[in-house]
Amino acid sequence: MNPLSWVLVYLGVFVVVLAAIGLIKFTTSYARIHAAGKASPIAFLLVAVAVAPELGWDGAGQILIATGALILTLPVAVHLLFRAIHASDPGSDPDIDELRNP
Repeated sequence: MNPLSWVLVYLGVFVVVLAAIGLIKFTTSYARIHAAGKASPIAFLLVAVAVAPELGWDGAGQILIATGALILTLPVAVHLLFRAIHASDPGSDPDIDELRNP
């Protein structure tokens, strides 16, 4: 691998380590999911860009498909997790609940 690929892989690892620290340090479920939900596609993109030249055209095409699937599905999954946490939170006030259906 060329030096630029190594730098991108190490940046991806650094982003994952920061997300892991966020998962440990943050106190609320919302903050933890936010840390993991934002970091995982960024880390994946960094590593995918780094290894794509090494895999050739076929491998790069497969990584492109996986990247597209991740970018399309991850925001929906994180949103559904937020809603599930919100629905199961007994401490929320129903009078000021902005997510409650009218």
